[in-house]
Amino acid sequence: MIMEKSIIFANDIAEISKLAQFIEEIGEDFSLSPDVVFNLNLVLEEAVVNVINYAYPKEEHQSIYLSAKLLEGSIVFVLTDTGLEFDPTKAPDADITLSADDRPIGGLGIFLIRQIMNEVKYERIDGKNVLTLEKRL
Repeated sequence: MIMEKSIIFANDIAEISKLAQFIEEIGEDFSLSPDVVFNLNLVLEEAVVNVINYAYPKEEHQSIYLSAKLLEGSIVFVLTDTGLEFDPTKAPDADITLSADDRPIGGLGIFLIRQIMNEVKYERIDGKNVLTLEKRL
């Protein structure tokens, strides 16, 4: 059985509380463990905050779409926005061997996403960023 759920956010940091609530609901609806829900919340908050902070000019109000689909043995999230093109799969891994003071700013969120999710795929389709994140359960 395939279960699906989706939500639309404004590109406003105040919307992040809606994301946490959405992930909690998915956890309940899809019977996910608290550990999985925690990790999904971490990953999706990182991805959505990056879109809010970097995809659009500050004064531009746009929507960010997130869908979740429970498949056989995995959960797949698709994050879609119409912001500036950015492929996080091409970003270099953060060098976590460096101290926090020596490490350049940025890149840790993408590193975290890659560590937690089993598959991270990016496509640019019809002027939209489409980030697909899969976690095997």
